[in-house]
Amino acid sequence: MKSAIIYNGPSLLDGKPIVVIATYSNRNKKTGAVVQTYILCRDINPLEASKTGADFSICGDCIMRGEVTTNPQRKQAKKRRCYVNLGQGVLIVWKAFQRGVYLPGNAQDMGRKRFVRVGTYGDPGAVPPRIWEDLLSECMTWTAYSHQSGWRPDIAMQSADSYMEAKAHWEQGRRTFRVVVDILGVDYSNETICPASKEAGRRVQCTACKLCKGSTAAKSIAIVEH
Repeated sequence: MKSAIIYNGPSLLDGKPIVVIATYSNRNKKTGAVVQTYILCRDINPLEASKTGADFSICGDCIMRGEVTTNPQRKQAKKRRCYVNLGQGVLIVWKAFQRGVYLPGNAQDMGRKRFVRVGTYGDPGAVPPRIWEDLLSECMTWTAYSHQSGWRPDIAMQSADSYMEAKAHWEQGRRTFRVVVDILGVDYSNETICPASKEAGRRVQCTACKLCKGSTAAKSIAIVEH
């Protein structure tokens, strides 16, 4: 299977309709061959969802979403800081879904013996956990992050927006993924720089690294904002 709709139903964040599209490719130089999972507002263009705040259904209250705007000159939210480029893969996948390109498929089959990226776009906390459990049940390994506090630490690292927030999660035994301004902001006693990042010399792809998943003995991860 190269693609599938693995969820089509209400968001657990606000009850509005969302879909999860899984696609498999080897075109991403950072991750390597991977199952990408796009969590999307089912009926709203991703750019419009960003601009109007409808992306709460898939992202929750993540501060990287930016601010709602009615400026007709803007294509997405004002001051949006999320690293995901909505005008590229996300929009392409949503438009393909609207055209009927993707068919419903079995999540377990989609993930079998593959590297899975949980939430290429969107927060996995918007989706019933059984979907991820099925997708990951026979996979090789995965990466996962969530801004929903305490969401499935066995599956996802906690996205932290500040050092103090990261510390609070560490005290609860949760690993974090944190974006920093520069490497001087890394707490090396608790964190390590993402090995696939430019700052670390891109010395390994995500498929080989396997650090960005839930509860492990490894340190938390930090990456310089890009």
